[in-house]
Amino acid sequence: MSAREPVEVQGGLRASLSLLRRNRDFRRLYLASLISLGGDWFLLVALFGLVLHFTGSAIAVALVLAVQDLMYFLLSPIAGVLADRIDRRRLMVAADLARAVVCLGFLLIRTDSLVWLAFVLLAVMASFSAAFEPASAAAMPNLVEEEDLATANALSGSLWGTMLAVGAALGGVVAAVFGRDTAFILDAASFLASAWLIWRIRRAFAEERAAEDHAGVREATVETVRYARKDHRVLALLAVKFGWGIAGGVLVLIPLLAHREYHAGDVGIGLLMASRGVGALIGPFVGRSALGPRDRRIFGAIGVALAVFGLGYTLLGLAPGLLLAMPTVALAHLGGGAQWTLSSYGLQRIVPDRIRGRIFAFDGMLVTLTFGLSSLLTGWLAESFGPRVTAVGMGAVAIGWAAVWSLLTTDVRRATMLEGCGTAPAEMEAA
Repeated sequence: MSAREPVEVQGGLRASLSLLRRNRDFRRLYLASLISLGGDWFLLVALFGLVLHFTGSAIAVALVLAVQDLMYFLLSPIAGVLADRIDRRRLMVAADLARAVVCLGFLLIRTDSLVWLAFVLLAVMASFSAAFEPASAAAMPNLVEEEDLATANALSGSLWGTMLAVGAALGGVVAAVFGRDTAFILDAASFLASAWLIWRIRRAFAEERAAEDHAGVREATVETVRYARKDHRVLALLAVKFGWGIAGGVLVLIPLLAHREYHAGDVGIGLLMASRGVGALIGPFVGRSALGPRDRRIFGAIGVALAVFGLGYTLLGLAPGLLLAMPTVALAHLGGGAQWTLSSYGLQRIVPDRIRGRIFAFDGMLVTLTFGLSSLLTGWLAESFGPRVTAVGMGAVAIGWAAVWSLLTTDVRRATMLEGCGTAPAEMEAA
């Protein structure tokens, strides 16, 4: 363990507002994410409705999630190398501009014979997202002070939930009232606004890099795996999202339940997605408060959060109507949001900057692989056994993984409780 412990930080709303007020560069990144995520949820609600309208197939809905996740998986090794080799700010701006152009392509889908184009465009967008996300996560420790990092992660995690709640709910209404084309145009505009705000950030997105660090994709991937194997804390933090992805395909059931069980159409999708956002908004702050002195309870909190995610979706399968389904989805994503934020924060605390982009790309690669495959499996199970039974089964999978992960990480959890989460050992940074 590192001799240097994490800095004690102030939590809560006051610390969050203080960070946004004091740090102009983080504020710009926060606003960029706020605008872009709102547009993304407009897009996703519209796409769910479009695919169901033209195909009526649960498998097709699953493909909406699976295609983008599997493409993210394939491109992540390259994206991680790019995030650690080239200017992260320029990389993120270029990804935003490219996604703005691609998003307008959804306007071309007018008949069932063109539905295939939606999956092609999603794959292209995912390839640019694969470059944007690890660069953003790896850059955050360089954009805030060390004592503000936990607060910054809680804010960013809750932002995802906030815009899911607002964007999904409004997206359902906009798609129903103004048409899905409006949602596509708004998403494209959100990427342009995000690019402009990120370009105006002045702090460095990375530490100064050695000129000789030009490892290729294969060498960088091998180095990433070796690093994770040496530090079991990193291995545990990577494994928890990998396991979450195994059950993550349960999200396919939201549009199926809204249309087939609750007969609420796009508005029902929006309300369930908004409930998901409410949980994801609260979860990061709940997780932040559970860290304990010097982050000593981080691994225990992650295990509990993953179990809560599974419990929520198990209850969803038993909910008789939309009004009772909404709080179960919120509960699930309170746990999911806490788990995701805490595991990301742990990696940012532990992993040095020179390899951080690759670690986050590897993290994204693992979770999107399992999530994409889980989405396809969930779609098939929903067609075969119905969405309610499938929800109970996938929720049980998440609870089971939480128990297995907690058992396998007992040594890490005990060591962390004694010494704190800390940063990467000096000998590993020098390896």
